[in-house]
Amino acid sequence: MDFVFVGGNLALDFAGTLKWRRTHPEELLRTPGDLARWSVEAGVLTREPSLDGEDLRTLLGLREAVYRLVAAALDGRPWPGEDLGVLNRAASAAPPRLTLGPGGLARDGGAAEIGAEVARSAATLLAGMSPAAASATVSVRVRECARPECTRLFVDRSRGGTRHWCGMEECGNRVKAANYRYRKKG
Repeated sequence: MDFVFVGGNLALDFAGTLKWRRTHPEELLRTPGDLARWSVEAGVLTREPSLDGEDLRTLLGLREAVYRLVAAALDGRPWPGEDLGVLNRAASAAPPRLTLGPGGLARDGGAAEIGAEVARSAATLLAGMSPAAASATVSVRVRECARPECTRLFVDRSRGGTRHWCGMEECGNRVKAANYRYRKKG
């Protein structure tokens, strides 16, 4: 597996394919082939689609719109209208085509179908983050990783709503180890 899926939501995992946004951005989707592999590893499709540079640019535009929409919701700001348009256009496309056969369920499609799945996931998530959902049972807790360098977003499903890191392996253990070393020095 080349990608990490710690967001608890397809759209957040897609947004996480650009790491370290504030310090040293690391792009995980550098080629159409990377995006095709991500779509299979994420479970959006069961076979890698044939994608081109324009597909990659379009879906990276959707990724950035999703990130900005979630960031606005976390900051209590209104959703940017242009980003809502990008999200809603992508969500209006047909989802992946499902085919049941002897080998199981196949999910086929291309860039539009990948975008539709990501956008629908984002729309559902954002609806649960809206002020109207704050008092409803559909309210969703989304957080940004507490490691200062990390910009991954995740759904906090912990019982007390106290999850701090996107994942223990990459961020949680490093923060805990650094804190331990600091305490030992002091």
